Amino acid sequence: MKEILHYIKKNKFAYTSLYVLGILYFLAVFADFISPYPFDLQHRDTPYHPPTQIHFFDREGNFHLRPFVYGYRLVDPVFKRYEIDYSRKYPVYFFVEGERHYLLGFIPTSRHLFGVKEGRIFLLGADHLGRDIFSRLLYGGRISLSIGIVGVLVSFTIGAIVGGISGYFGGKVDNILMRIAEIVMSFPGFYLMLALRAVFPITLSSVQVYFLIVIILSFIGWAGLSRVIRGMVLSIREQDFVLAAKSYGASSLRIITRHIIPNTFSYLLIAATLSIPGYILGESALSLLGLGIQEPYASWGNMLAAARSISAISQYPWILAPGVAIFITILSFNLLGDALRDALDPKLRKNL
Repeated sequence: MKEILHYIKKNKFAYTSLYVLGILYFLAVFADFISPYPFDLQHRDTPYHPPTQIHFFDREGNFHLRPFVYGYRLVDPVFKRYEIDYSRKYPVYFFVEGERHYLLGFIPTSRHLFGVKEGRIFLLGADHLGRDIFSRLLYGGRISLSIGIVGVLVSFTIGAIVGGISGYFGGKVDNILMRIAEIVMSFPGFYLMLALRAVFPITLSSVQVYFLIVIILSFIGWAGLSRVIRGMVLSIREQDFVLAAKSYGASSLRIITRHIIPNTFSYLLIAATLSIPGYILGESALSLLGLGIQEPYASWGNMLAAARSISAISQYPWILAPGVAIFITILSFNLLGDALRDALDPKLRKNL
């Protein structure tokens, strides 16, 4: 592990990506505390409110020790056009009292990292219902970021076990398992995902939908991995340490789980890192089409549903913030996965 971190540190893009992902997951975990508003709090009098800027200097050039935001006035209710009201200044406070929430899911508190006691603060603007996009982006990160990790863990566990059993036993077992994998792989992934989602009722709760998406994505993702693991196991099972374990009377299950599969961990680590973006995009696609996480719960996919209109994007470009978050996350995972591949491949390590 120290060697891997050493090689990642030498790769500036990968090292930066690791920090970016760490920040994104930190923000998602502490979304309740960091966000100034709950994900479902509506300000119906400020639809499509533009992003508010934090100031230290007022219009006259006077410096203020405490940061503040100006108030906004809705001057055109039809086209949602706002003007800054320089006569209203709202100080920004840290650890301010706000809506009650549960920190980490079980610590009751009403403190938020920052906020205003009067007026509104929308760092990334508001959506059509006046909900703070910054707050919803943090809450949505919990869904979009965690579904990639959970989906990869489930699908890779299934794929590693199926591939390990298939490669170790061979014969009829190998033939049956690989034909099943090929059948799953023969269907186009996106359309298979839509078909599986359509089988279940649309009235499921968001928690049920979350686990359903994990199951669907895992069902699609295990087949390709199992074929790769099967090929690796065909070579590993002939190694001396496997033959030694057989001679000592170790069971087949113990040999597969304790000796064979651990020797595929380097590949699994690389493949998992490069596969997480696919799971994030899968959830985003389902939620964008209205088949995933349902309102008022936030995910980056259903937040992007508001950006399907060209006119809305041109007038309120801040609604594309979830798309930027998805782009940064996927780019970071790909850069990190490439660095892990280079660090774990002895042929490429010489060039680092």
